[in-house]
Amino acid sequence: MRLQTGWITGAVAAVILNGAAFADVTVSQSNDPTAAIGGTLGSLLGAERQALAALPQGRLTEVAVGPKVETRTTPGRAETPAVIRYDDAWLAAQPEPTGDAQWECLSKAIYFEARGESLRGQFAVAEVILNRVDSPDYPRTICGVVEQRGGGGCQFSYVCDGRADRMRDPEAMWRAERIARAMMDGAPRALTMGATHFHTKQVRPGWARRFPQTAAIGAHLFYRQP
Repeated sequence: MRLQTGWITGAVAAVILNGAAFADVTVSQSNDPTAAIGGTLGSLLGAERQALAALPQGRLTEVAVGPKVETRTTPGRAETPAVIRYDDAWLAAQPEPTGDAQWECLSKAIYFEARGESLRGQFAVAEVILNRVDSPDYPRTICGVVEQRGGGGCQFSYVCDGRADRMRDPEAMWRAERIARAMMDGAPRALTMGATHFHTKQVRPGWARRFPQTAAIGAHLFYRQP
C-alpha cells in the first residue's frame, strides 16, 4: 500500500506540475481545462496500477528501496565493509591476507607501481587493474592484465624492466598485500571513477589526449578508456 501510494503521489504531482502548461494550450478551446486534466490523471493512475500489478515481488521491492548492491567476496572470507578508510589502522584491522596467484599478481603490481604513493594512490592503482579485468577489452584475470604485453612493451613497466620481481620492503609489502586482499574481496572502487589507465605526471602518453581524465592522486593521473 505504501508503494502504491508513492506512485500515485508522484503521478498526481506530475500532472499538477504539468497542468498549467496543459491549460495554457487548451484554454482557448475550452472553458473548463480541469476536465481534461481529470481525464489525464485517471488514465495515468490506471496505467500505473497495471504496471505495478505486472511486476514481480522482487522488482517491487527494488522500486521501493532501490537496487541491491552486490559485494563480491572470496569464499571462506569475511565480507569487506562497504565503507573503508585509507589508513594503516584500517588495514591492520583486516584479517591476515592470504590468496592465490591472482592475489600475488595484484600485490606485486601495487607494490612496484605505487609503493611510494599514499594509500589512496595505491588503492587507485588496484582499481585500475580490477577495472581492466572487468572490461571486455583486456584479459579476464588479474595476472593476465598485469602481465599483458603489446606494442613492443608491457602494460605495466616493472614487468619488462629485467629486474627480479621481489618485494624487498617489508612495510610496503605489508600494505600492498592487504590492499590487494581488500580490493579482491569487494572493497568499493570509489577513487578513480572507472579508470582503466594511469601515468605519472612526468610523462604524457599519446592516449592521454584522447581519454577523459577521471582523477589525479599523488604522482599519478587516471583516465577512463572511451
